[in-house]
Amino acid sequence: MDPVTAQQPTPLRRRTATTEEFNLIPAHVFPRTTRRAENGEVAIGGVSLPELAATHGTPSFVMDEADFRSRCREMAEAFGGGERVHYASKAFISTAVCRWVAEEGLSLDVASLGELRIALHADFPAERITVHGNNKNEEFLRAAVEAGVELIVIDSLQEIAELSRVARDLGTTQDVLVRVTPGVHVDTHEFIATSHEDQKFGFSLASGKAKQAAEECLAADGLVLRGLHCHVGSQVFDADGFVLAAERLLGLWKQLLSHEATGADFNVLDLGGGYGIAYTPDQEALDVASVARNLLAKVAEAAEEAGVPTPIVNVEPGRAIAGPAMVTIYRVGTVKDVETSDHTVRRYVSVDGGMSDNIRPALYQAEYDVRVVNREVSGTLVPTRIVGSHCESGDILINDVPVPDDVAPGDLLAIAATGAYCYSMSSRYNMFLRPPVITVADGQDRVMIRRERLEDILALEG
Repeated sequence: MDPVTAQQPTPLRRRTATTEEFNLIPAHVFPRTTRRAENGEVAIGGVSLPELAATHGTPSFVMDEADFRSRCREMAEAFGGGERVHYASKAFISTAVCRWVAEEGLSLDVASLGELRIALHADFPAERITVHGNNKNEEFLRAAVEAGVELIVIDSLQEIAELSRVARDLGTTQDVLVRVTPGVHVDTHEFIATSHEDQKFGFSLASGKAKQAAEECLAADGLVLRGLHCHVGSQVFDADGFVLAAERLLGLWKQLLSHEATGADFNVLDLGGGYGIAYTPDQEALDVASVARNLLAKVAEAAEEAGVPTPIVNVEPGRAIAGPAMVTIYRVGTVKDVETSDHTVRRYVSVDGGMSDNIRPALYQAEYDVRVVNREVSGTLVPTRIVGSHCESGDILINDVPVPDDVAPGDLLAIAATGAYCYSMSSRYNMFLRPPVITVADGQDRVMIRRERLEDILALEG
C-alpha cells in the first residue's frame, strides 16, 4: 500500500457538497489513525481496509486500538483519575476490551451477569467494577458479591432486601449506590433519555422514593451506602444536564449526611455516562476536557452552596470511548435507481449487512457517515439511500446522503462511529451471522471476535 497522507478537517456541514469533499475522511468522525493513501485506499492503524476485507470478508467491524486507548487516557486525565471513570461495557465488551480498559487504569460498569462474567474472564479487577441493572436476580447478585465488586447500584426496594440477604449469607458487606431519577430532561431521543421519572430505572427524587431507598439501605444488614447515582441520557455534549442533576441530588445528599447511620465513606456521586460523539461531519466532537472541567467545578460550587463536602464524582462513558474507534466495512451489491410518482429519483445502494449488525437507525433514527474506502470516486453526487440486505423495508443504514454516482457493485464502504451499540445489539435476523471484530494497531490486524458460523448456530439446536 502507498504511504498514507494526513487528511485535513472538513467543514462542519450536514452534507458533502462536492465529490472531492466526499473523498476526504472527516477526521472527527472516523478513528484517529484513519488515512487515505495516494492510491485511494483507506487504512486504519496502518492497515489497508481493502486488504482487511480480502482477508476477513465483509461485513466486518474494525476497531482502532490506539484510538480506543487514547480516549481512555483522555477521560482519566479529565475526570481526575481512571478510578473515577467507569467504562460502560454495554457499549461494547470483549475480553480484549476489558484488558485494554484495565491496562489504561479505568474502572468498569457491567449491566448483566454475562458482562460480569466476561470481565472476570478477562481478569479485570473486581474491586474496580460497578454493577447495574433494573432486574438483577439472585444469581447475578451473588456472583457480584462473591467476586468482590466495588459497587452495586440499587434499582428497587426489592433488590435491597435480596442483596442484604445475599451479603449476610456470604458473611460479608457490599457497598452500594442508590439510583435516583432527578427529573432532568435533556435534548435526546426519548428511548435513550433516562432521568425522567416515568421509566423503569431507579427511584424518583420528587416522590420521596429515592430518600426511602437510601434510608432502607442504611438500615439493611450487610449493605454500606456509599452514595447516589443518576443518568441523564445519551448523546449529551455539554455539562448542563449533569450539573442540574447533581444540584438536585445534593439536596437529598445533605439530608442523608445528617442521618445517624450514614458513615464517613458516603462520598460518591455517580453522574453516569451519556457523553456524545460526532456521527456525521456537521456534529462537533466532544470536548472531554472542557466538559469535565465545567462539570467538576459546578459540582464543587453546588456542594458549597448546599453546605456539604464536595463528593467524589464518578462518570460512566461508553459510547464516547468505543464509538469513534470503530468502523464497519461493507461490500456494495445491488445498485438501482427508484423513481417515485412525482418523478423524484433516489439511488439505492445495497450492502451485505444491515439492521442485523446496526439496528440503531431503525431503532433511534440514528444517522451515520459513509465513505468509499477501496478507491477515490469521481462521479456526480446523487441522492442515495444506503440499505441492508434484510427482508424489511426499514432496513436502512443511512436514509439520505449524497453519494457519487460511480459507486458500483464490489466497492467497499465504511460506515464510521459504529463502536458503540452496534455489535453489542446485533442479531441473526434472516440468519445473517454476526460479523467479526478485527483490531488494528501499528500496521497489524488481529481477530478480536471471529465471524459467527452456521456450525455455531446448529450446535445450539436440540
